Amino acid sequence: MTPEVRPLVAGNWKMNGTRGSLDQIKAISEGVRGGLSSKVDALICPPATLLYVATALCTDSPLSIGAQDCHQNASGAHTGDISAEMIADCFGTHVIVGHSERRTDHDEDDALVRAKAQAAHAADLTAIICIGETEEQRRNGETLDVLKRQLAGSIPDGANAARTVIAYEPVWAIGTGLTPTVADVEEAHAFMRRELSERFGEQGSTMRILYGGSVKPSNAKELMAIPNVDGALIGGASLKAEDFLAIYRVYEELMA
Repeated sequence: MTPEVRPLVAGNWKMNGTRGSLDQIKAISEGVRGGLSSKVDALICPPATLLYVATALCTDSPLSIGAQDCHQNASGAHTGDISAEMIADCFGTHVIVGHSERRTDHDEDDALVRAKAQAAHAADLTAIICIGETEEQRRNGETLDVLKRQLAGSIPDGANAARTVIAYEPVWAIGTGLTPTVADVEEAHAFMRRELSERFGEQGSTMRILYGGSVKPSNAKELMAIPNVDGALIGGASLKAEDFLAIYRVYEELMA
């Protein structure tokens, strides 16, 4: 945790969820009400097909709803894409950009991720910018070099803490059940904090850095307690309200 930073617990549903899954969002929405919501933010990013109805379910709830990607342009002949303005029009508040699955499956590079983050900012959305190393890069001792390059290339100039979140997702730990050691996570997050602070000053020192590699109820408390870990970007465990809320509520103990 970073004492002066408000944590964010975010769920990325990826290509999962139909109308029948809305009960889980409703349960999460109800579960984050109460005293903890004044200290910890909660967010779910469902597939685009559920975006509008999910925001409608969460009216007057502390639970925010976001999207999983956006196009870098505001409009145009881009079949199948959605713009940041469209997300905002559906009352979404956040958008994930540069997730490793987008970088890998769609060959997205840092420059494109940066452009998408700029589009998010222009639409008054919070951009959750994902970075992280592959297993091969980790074996070759390139982790910090990769993080440095992706931070520099993916974050727009002038980014601020209010509208920018960084998510560290070691690619080799996503969906594999593997998790870096506490020391590994602490080293990576401390490095990112230094890089952000050097580039953005006070804004960089309070920009939220989430951890996003196989976070589960069983390991959440240990991970969220690490310095400079300001929350989590959760994959599979966010699909069930019980699991998401168990992770969210670790802050009841951490903030006690």
